[in-house]
Amino acid sequence: MRELLDPARPGVRTPPPAPPQGEPQQAGASPPSRPPAARRPRAPRVERIACWSARHRISVIAGWLVLAAAALLAGQLLGTQSQRQYDPGQAGQAEQTLHQLGVVRPPAESVLVQARAGSPGYPHDPAMRAAVADVVRTLHQLPGAAGAIRSPLGPGGQALVSASGRSALVTFQVAGPHSRADTAVGADLAAVARVQARHPGVRVTEAGDASTDRAASALMGQDFRKAELTSVPVTLVLLIAVFGALIAAGIPVLLAGSSVMVAVSLLAVPSRWLPIGSSTSEVVLIIGMAVGVDYSLFYLRREREERAAGASFPAALATAAATSGRAIVVSGLTVMISLAGLLLTGIDLFTGIAVGTILVVGVAVVGSLTFLPAVLSLLGSWADRGRIPFLGRHRTEARPSRLWAALVRQVVRRPLIWGGAATVALLALAAPALGMRTGSPAIDLPSRLPVVQTLGQIQRDFPGRPAPAQVVVTGGDVSGPGMRAAVAALQTQASAHGVIHRPVTAQLAGGGRGLLISVPLAGNGTDATSRRALLALRDRILPGTVGRVPGASYAVTGNTASGYDFGAALRSRTPLVFALVAGLALVLLMVAFRSLAIPLISIGLNLLSVGAAYGLVTLIFQDGRLQGLLGFTSFGAIIPWVPLFMFVFLFGLSMDYHVFILSRIRELRARGKPHREAVVGGIASCSGVVTSAAVIMVAVFSIFATLSIIELKMIGVGLASAVLIDATIVRGVLVPAALALLGEHSWYLPRWCSRLLPAGGQLAAGQARAPEVRLASEPTGSRPGRG
Repeated sequence: MRELLDPARPGVRTPPPAPPQGEPQQAGASPPSRPPAARRPRAPRVERIACWSARHRISVIAGWLVLAAAALLAGQLLGTQSQRQYDPGQAGQAEQTLHQLGVVRPPAESVLVQARAGSPGYPHDPAMRAAVADVVRTLHQLPGAAGAIRSPLGPGGQALVSASGRSALVTFQVAGPHSRADTAVGADLAAVARVQARHPGVRVTEAGDASTDRAASALMGQDFRKAELTSVPVTLVLLIAVFGALIAAGIPVLLAGSSVMVAVSLLAVPSRWLPIGSSTSEVVLIIGMAVGVDYSLFYLRREREERAAGASFPAALATAAATSGRAIVVSGLTVMISLAGLLLTGIDLFTGIAVGTILVVGVAVVGSLTFLPAVLSLLGSWADRGRIPFLGRHRTEARPSRLWAALVRQVVRRPLIWGGAATVALLALAAPALGMRTGSPAIDLPSRLPVVQTLGQIQRDFPGRPAPAQVVVTGGDVSGPGMRAAVAALQTQASAHGVIHRPVTAQLAGGGRGLLISVPLAGNGTDATSRRALLALRDRILPGTVGRVPGASYAVTGNTASGYDFGAALRSRTPLVFALVAGLALVLLMVAFRSLAIPLISIGLNLLSVGAAYGLVTLIFQDGRLQGLLGFTSFGAIIPWVPLFMFVFLFGLSMDYHVFILSRIRELRARGKPHREAVVGGIASCSGVVTSAAVIMVAVFSIFATLSIIELKMIGVGLASAVLIDATIVRGVLVPAALALLGEHSWYLPRWCSRLLPAGGQLAAGQARAPEVRLASEPTGSRPGRG
């Protein structure tokens, strides 16, 4: 071991000095006195955990596998029972009121019957009349799948004929339990398809809430299956290229995959009292694979580097735990703090995602400190088996990068020029984000889908459909003359060219305890016209009608109201999320590095790379650049939740690189290297693992840019570009430039900060030690793979 080569290392006993020649020790005389041996400092907790895990490798590996199996079994037995999710704001209040009243709103569907070119239109076209009658008759034959059927053939049917007469609607509600609507609507779609086959002279198509959800679920499932089936092989191939050995490449996938499996299975527990959405598992997969692979790379890289320097397997593992292990803890805590920012939004949809991602990061950190050292201790040199020809020998040697070392040397020599140029470039890239507009497309699905084309035609021919606002009224006498007069006054304000359209309908709900008023809005449901109509309904029309009924209270929900309130909640809470996440990260990094400048540099550079990613997303998706290449149609805005998600995820993930690099720089500085040499050496020695992790992340995130859903494309492009910027420009230029400009002040901690922070520096990764290591009781070489 290295301890035996260097007697000056702590914890190593040296024999007492022999007496000088010519001065033999007298019989009976006491031996010469020696100064007391310096007490060996206690190793940090993360190092003790890793070394204990390596010594008890069989027990730890068995325990990890039992944990994974138990979590999987518990998840299967308990099942995910997500609590009901409500939208924020007034829309959520209305949804809660409807739930208390026991009102279940069946999904609304519409069948569009449209004449071919040259038709006189309804009711003069016999083909259209016959098709409408056939649709009505067919739906009446499906009492288990369709109800509340309305058509141009019934009372008030003229409202279901377009102004041009070339389009007619048959509306109905999907019957049966709401939770099975996506399945029940399949029978309706099949029946409408049969009607279309019987009437080839007209267009007969169906669209609505349930059919859209059915198409979206199918498309989302296809997308995520594609992402899962593609991301794991791509990650494995890249890891093989990184390590040059099959077994070593499989270790990060094993850790990341098992962490994701454990976290997803354990979500069954919080789903008993928290809203865990269907998208939580997919986000957990993305984050779990990213941090699991990153942490494994950090650990394996340092372990290989120490072995390349001549250390034994036990000593290399101990040093990796003392350095990379502590960096993993700091990084993991920072990622979890960032993800916890989603809890501050107050949006139920984000609560489950925050809990799931925090859980998977915590599991990955625990696995990196226990399972990973145990596996490496068990495998020993076998981890380098299965080498790839022409690649394996080179990759199994951990060496600093000459290219990055040369670049960083140039940067620290002229930090102002290099840092200024990089800052200007990123600010220019971020500039388009100043004009970012948030909004949602009318239909968040690819335009090639038939249901999307039908909905678009319905919105053009029947403005205000198919998503009217729903006014939920409670309190007072909801069936009395005062309320009837208020509803009548509301109906008189509806017009074809006003902010609210006809027909305005009202029905009692909850056994007469509430009233549900349906109000069609102007616009397409998501545009500025619909938002103005919603605000006019809430702020002017309803206060002047329903609001005047004594004791009555109301709340407005519906697709337009939900989207508006969701965006308003994001706009009001996003600054709080930004401030709190950055503030908590500042405190954590100050504790870890005992410096004020280091956390400020890290946070500032993270915000700069996130801003550059925002600018790219704005250019591509809002301004419509690269539409043909990425396969989407721009709607002139960015989906509201995308910027917040990008910030939270990127702030946490990019901290991996910063913590790892800064820990190595601090370690070299603690060994006595000058500040600038420590900067060059730290970045050059970390370049291989950081570049490898970044390449894997960019490749996985780029897969999402190829999916069909535009919001997934935005997330994929944004995350991939930000990681690429962070791992190249920020890591190679801005970090060394900032540290070179500050010099030794980079490590300065004001006295008032030192008094406020906890003492000790247990989290301060970087001071490498060469502990007296005993990871196995058996002698070296007693088992294959022990070096």
